[in-house]
This record gives sequence, structure tokens and C-alpha cells, in this order.
Amino acid sequence: MTQRIQSIVIVGGGTAGWLTAGLIAARHQGRMQAGFSVTLVESPTVPIIGVGEGTWPTLRSSLQKMGVSETEFFRECNASFKQGARFAGWTTGAADDGYYHPLMLPQGFTQVNLAPHWLGNGSGRTFCETVCPQGQLCDDGLAPKMITTPEYEAVANYAYHLDAGKFAGFLQRHCTAKLGVRHVLADVTNVNQAQDGDIRSIETRQSGEIAGDLFVDCTGFAALLLGKTRGVGFRDCSDVLFCDAALALQVPYETPDAPMASHTISTAQAAGWIWDIGLPTRRGTGYVYSTRHCSDDQAHQTLMRYVGPQHAHLTPRRIAIRAGHRETFWKHNCVAVGLAAGFLEPLESSAIVLIELSAKLIAEQLPANREVMDIVAARFNDVGHYRWGRIIDFLKLHYVLTQRTDSVFWRDNVDPATIPERLKNLLLLWKYQSPWFFDEFDRLEEVFPAASYQYVLYGMGFRTEVAREDNAATESLAARLVRENVAVTRRMRAELPKNRDLMRKIFEYGLQTL
Repeated sequence: MTQRIQSIVIVGGGTAGWLTAGLIAARHQGRMQAGFSVTLVESPTVPIIGVGEGTWPTLRSSLQKMGVSETEFFRECNASFKQGARFAGWTTGAADDGYYHPLMLPQGFTQVNLAPHWLGNGSGRTFCETVCPQGQLCDDGLAPKMITTPEYEAVANYAYHLDAGKFAGFLQRHCTAKLGVRHVLADVTNVNQAQDGDIRSIETRQSGEIAGDLFVDCTGFAALLLGKTRGVGFRDCSDVLFCDAALALQVPYETPDAPMASHTISTAQAAGWIWDIGLPTRRGTGYVYSTRHCSDDQAHQTLMRYVGPQHAHLTPRRIAIRAGHRETFWKHNCVAVGLAAGFLEPLESSAIVLIELSAKLIAEQLPANREVMDIVAARFNDVGHYRWGRIIDFLKLHYVLTQRTDSVFWRDNVDPATIPERLKNLLLLWKYQSPWFFDEFDRLEEVFPAASYQYVLYGMGFRTEVAREDNAATESLAARLVRENVAVTRRMRAELPKNRDLMRKIFEYGLQTL
């Protein structure tokens, strides 16, 4: 029981497997000479699901910890900048219906809550425009940094869009060449368990038996270790989040120098929504929809109408979505990361950030020995349940605030029976108190902090009752911060290059290394 945890075996590749391997190996490089090992076992025949992903700014620090060159990442993963998301048609469905969820915090966010001041002054400008430059940067097609800005540093906060298939291969090469991860291409034929319920080893067709102290299940929806072997059940969330299918389509640009958006575009449809992600060489698009409200043929017609008749010859790929997560994430000496732990829907790009946060927690809290592993597992499970619950709340928020009544899908989404109790209570609270820095978000590394809720709430027309006297004490500070935001926005719009132009320079010259 007191033997050190020395051998980590990750079963499954893709983004989940290789990010997990990289973060654990990077964190424990100093132990490699003393026998610590990270082994990734990947089937040579099972393809990854990746369709082109959106990420969160956390990926910058994750890649930096792993020693990845940001320039090489851009070049090899067909990656581009992401400054947030624009939601079109989610509130009323009208032609001018749209708002931004940017990646920058409101101006002076830790000093004063600007939302009540914005609500009270009736300036006619959107909440995002009043408190943050990023929506206007996206409108202008601008990048979040300059070619002289060093790797991973930002002028405006950013994440990435990337080609998930290329990303997995890029991470594999980096982890094996630079971080000492052992890569085994083999199919798992059996999982050997000890009498106490721990996994002792896996049997593979091509490489025989592979033993380990801790097993990480990155086998996707199959959940081979935690689900099938350990018997951990699945908690279905389709009663809250209805979308259970997606049609993914890669669309070429009209011309090689066509403008490239530096934000995800999410456009609401009759039974779901369409994503549109700009990569350097193509756009990644797809329709996420509810099969209870729309047939596959109807979904196909909707997507093809969106991309235009010039792309009628392209064939989308259908992906089934099972909204939900495992009842527990770490049991005995087996922990699930990525799709093996669960999946909701790609709205707000929560999938990769959950991989990062899980892998980081495993790497930082890696149990010293089997005796304390259950304590670490309980902590991991507590954090995991909290995070999944908060993400479900935040995704549902986009649907329950709609004013659309034009289809059954939107009408069903505002049914109180489909709204989690915690979200109901928060919506009631926010009628009288705007969410802010200290409000209900009490965990480190919240996936969606209070600022995210503000952008969605007030972008979709939600109103919080504000008494003018409540703002009196911070009126002058708020006014100064709003003026500062105007000045910052003006400066950024004048200095930052077009997104396409910066990507071209990165591919040609590279970013400065720190």
C-alpha cells in the first residue's frame, strides 16, 4: 500500500490521451530517472472523433507547461486564434439578433461590478461593447496580438481554434520526443483486476501484458476501463440538454486570402445551432441538433442551406451525442478523462478545457502511494461533479433565456421542468442582484466565471432590477472604467492587425520566443 505510484498507463489517444500524457509527464520530469513512467496505449485501428475544436485560454498555459512552441503549434495543427463566441439568433431569431461572449473580463472586474451601472444608465450600447473591447475587435476581423508579441502572451485574451486530428498527432510527437512518454500501438483484449478491485494490467493483442499503478481511461465513449470494466454508470442529462446529434462539415474558403473570423460563430436554428470556426485553410462547420425535434434529413438540409449551394457536393459526417457524464470519475486506481468521463455538447467549447483541468489535477495531486489514492480520488470526484454541474447550468442558460417561440425545440427549452434547480435559484437571485466576482463561484479555476454569466445574461436581454442609490458609492469609479474601456478599444482597433494577416506572418516568420 505504501509503494510509490511510479507507472501511469493511459489507455486511448486523441486529444484527451495525449494532453493527459503531456501534462503528467511534464510535471514529473524530475522523477523519470528514478523509474517514473507514462505509457500511452492506443489502438492502431480506432479513429479519433475530432472534428475541429474550440478551446479556452487555459490551453495556452497547458502547452507552455509542456514546452510546446506556439509557432509550431499554429503551423502543424492548422490552428488559429479564438477571442470568444458570437451567438446569432438565440434571443429572438431576428436578423439583427446577436451578442458576444468574449474572453476578456469586463474592465476593472475585480474593483467594481459594471453591470448594474450599465443597466442603470441606458446608454444604448451593448453590455459587451460598454465593458470590453473584444466584441469590436471581432467585428473588425482583428487578431488578439501582434507579430512582435511573444509566444503565449496576449494583447487581448485568446484561446485557439484547431484541427483536432492534427493536434493529437502533434502532441504525440512532442510527448514521445521531448517528454519521454512511451507510445504503444496495440488493441486491448482484456483488463486484469486484482481481488481488491484495482486494475492490475491490460492485455493487448500486439504487445502482451502492460502493468501499471494508475490507469487513465481515455477510450472515448466506449469507457473501456471505468465504464465496462469497473461498472461505473452513466448519468444522462438529455432531459436538460436536448441536442443528441451533430453533422460536421469542412468547408473551403472562397479564396485563399478570405477573411478569417477570430471567434466562433454559433447560429441558432429551429432544432439546435450551427457552429462556424475559422481555421487558416478552411472553415469547420456543423449542425448540433435534437433528433426529438428534427430528422437527420431536415438537419442536413439546414446545414447545407447555411453553407450555401456552392458546397452542395460536400457530405457531412454524423456524430451521435449522449449528453451526460459518469456517476463517478475516479474509482480504485482508474480515472476517466475526456469522452470516457462524459460529454455534453460543443457549445462554449467545454470539452478540451475539462480534459486540461482533469489532467492538471491528476498531475498536481498524483497520489504518492496506493494508501492515499482513495483520498485523492474523492477530492477529484468532488471537483469533477461540481464542474460538470456548473457547465450544464451554463449551457442551459443560453436556452432558457430565449424569447423564441417559433419552434417546439425553443418552447421545450424554457419548460421549468428542464431547468436545473440551482440555475432556477440563480436566475431568481439575478433578477435583483447582478452576478459578480464573489457571487456563487467559489472554486478555483471555474470553467465559466461570473463574467461569463454576465455576458450571456445581458447579451440575451435579461434585466436585473437596479436601484440608483445602490450605484452611488461606485458611480465615479464605474464611469472612469467605462471611459478607459473606450480608450483601450480605440487603441487596440488602431494597433492590432487583421487576423488573416497575422496568421500569414506567423506561418512565414514565427512568433518571438520568451
